[in-house]
Amino acid sequence: MKENAPERTLLCELADAWGVATEYWGFDGNKVMVSDLTLIRILASLGVDASNEPSARRALEEARMRPWRETLPACTVVRDDRESRVAVHLPHGAGVTVEVELENGGARALAQGEDFTPPREVSGVLTGQASFVVPARMPLGYHMLRARITLDDGSTEVHGAPFVVVPQRLASPAERGMTGWGMTAQLYSVRSRRSWGVGDTADLKEMCSLFGAMGADFILINPLHAAEPVGHITPSPYLPVTRRFFNPLYVRPEDVHEVAYMPAAQRALVTWAGEEIKETDVLNEVIDRDSSWEAKLQALEVIFAFGRSKARQRDFERFRATEGQGLEDFALWCALRERYGEDFPEELSSPATPHSALQRLELAERIDFFAWLQWIVDTQLEDAQREALDSGMALGIFHDLAVGVHSKGADVWSNPGIFASGVTVGAPPDVYNQHGQNWSQPPWSPVALRESAYAPLRNLVHTVLRHAGGLRVDHVMGLFRQWWIPAGNPPSEGAYVRFDHEAAVGILMLEAYRAGAVVVGEDLGNVEPWVRDYMRERGILGTSVLWFEAYDDGTFKQPWDLRRETLVTVDTHDLPPVAGYLAGEHVDLRDRLGVLAEPVEKVRADAELERQRMMSRLAEHGLIDENSSEREIIEAMHRYIARSPGELLAIALVDAVGERRAQNQPGTDEEYPNWRLPLADGSEQVVLVEDLKGNPRLRSLVTAFVSELHTARQ
Repeated sequence: MKENAPERTLLCELADAWGVATEYWGFDGNKVMVSDLTLIRILASLGVDASNEPSARRALEEARMRPWRETLPACTVVRDDRESRVAVHLPHGAGVTVEVELENGGARALAQGEDFTPPREVSGVLTGQASFVVPARMPLGYHMLRARITLDDGSTEVHGAPFVVVPQRLASPAERGMTGWGMTAQLYSVRSRRSWGVGDTADLKEMCSLFGAMGADFILINPLHAAEPVGHITPSPYLPVTRRFFNPLYVRPEDVHEVAYMPAAQRALVTWAGEEIKETDVLNEVIDRDSSWEAKLQALEVIFAFGRSKARQRDFERFRATEGQGLEDFALWCALRERYGEDFPEELSSPATPHSALQRLELAERIDFFAWLQWIVDTQLEDAQREALDSGMALGIFHDLAVGVHSKGADVWSNPGIFASGVTVGAPPDVYNQHGQNWSQPPWSPVALRESAYAPLRNLVHTVLRHAGGLRVDHVMGLFRQWWIPAGNPPSEGAYVRFDHEAAVGILMLEAYRAGAVVVGEDLGNVEPWVRDYMRERGILGTSVLWFEAYDDGTFKQPWDLRRETLVTVDTHDLPPVAGYLAGEHVDLRDRLGVLAEPVEKVRADAELERQRMMSRLAEHGLIDENSSEREIIEAMHRYIARSPGELLAIALVDAVGERRAQNQPGTDEEYPNWRLPLADGSEQVVLVEDLKGNPRLRSLVTAFVSELHTARQ
């Protein structure tokens, strides 16, 4: 530590004022104190200088005065079912009235309530506080507060600030009358003979049709967020360049409307572009996104150049107008990435620079192309969702929202001020990742997020839910607190930073309500118990994974003791499918990759005990016997969760076809082909979309599961 560094007591008080936790409970039950240096560096990422005693004291005083420097709060989010209050700060003795300007027109005057808060001197002005009462049952939506202040000299000032009214609670699946089961799939891995090396929107549409006909209400897929538009594509769907816009890698070129009207010569160019990459669809080889996108890009360039009818062009223009500046900036970033690679010149550090304005003009045609790609993937997702609903699904497509974005991606470039600098997001050590995790993603700053009225969150959820019936929020604790790791620190040397969860969750709920969507929060790992209670109160489902559901003595929970307000599954994409897990392949894999924090013998013994406990529980319920096959055990585990009260339940497609390999091994990068394995069965034969309807294991599992579910819920 440097000389004159702040004392621990002062540093802790300052950290608390800015929402930085100074201690936390580790997975082993011990309290862990965050180091002074880590606190100082995290505070610096929030724009707070705590490097020495005088600076820390000034920062603490500023934190205390922040509310008093705002005439109106930067953004107010309230629930629609209760009365709330808004504080106004103004020169002491001045008069003030406040009204809410509604987003659809009209205004509601607010009544002033009693407020005996003593005035304070703020920058030489004696400043008072007045409170205004917001009645219950205000219309949902994005409104504006207007405060009209009358000063002593008779002059007036008008101040405005965003005011958002959100629903108290989302309707549960049961309240919507759903049977409540679905499938989960990693879309890129589920290919057909017409795919271009990766699963796409056409394959999604086929699965929606098939599983809808089998009685499913939804299909939960991996995040479809956009990746790099040129060059190497990051395989992980959880490390995108933007969370708002979609990856055109999932476009099926032949399904673009204009292809049907192209002359034979041009249409042949589209066909030829895909011939070679389509040959890989039947091979059990690592998925090559780069080659797939290179082929699709050739075809899509031809289709774009062909043009559109006037009606289609107007549709495209309406799409661009709806998505607004966010889409234009994203398309510009794509064009710049195409021209300059990953590292842009300094004069192009954001879309707001003069040089970026010039590039916007110079690259107008490429910007049009990248905006058009977003329109095309949007229309194909719309088509897939329509098929899902027509096939009987109650929800249809269930999207997954990643935690964050790539540090050199479009979101960071387009809106750099919203991100904290010098830190990344991850997770502290837990029982499955005992070194902790660094996800290499820059976090949103809670300060900047509030000042932006949560526009980035609002916009991305609105776009993602446009053609979907559900949203899974990966690591939902990120809306409450995040584990920030200063640059250069190991993942274990970080600290939790608190967010205004009431506002963030409220914005998420308002967008979900307007889309008619269900929200699931992934609440595994280090989650404070009150968070689950809060989610239940708001109608947001949690996540229940059978392998993780155990009593204190280590035995697996009875099905009736699983939480009702959850999406219940047997496993997750971070574990091998059940067939591999039962064989202990997750232990062998982690040992081979060197990511175990305990001796392999102990981990293997623990895994065997876990397996024995699972078999005992299944046998106790009469679901298996000593002669049960692997397939019968997998079906038994799904029949077991069907007896739970979970609001939603899901079957993983990998379990349905007998796949054994994990799609992802946390804590690894190139050591394992994360997010690059095509769907295959237990004999490592590729399973294509066309094969799913007649796949005997899939049909047997779905039949057993649905039968058990109907019996349990009669």
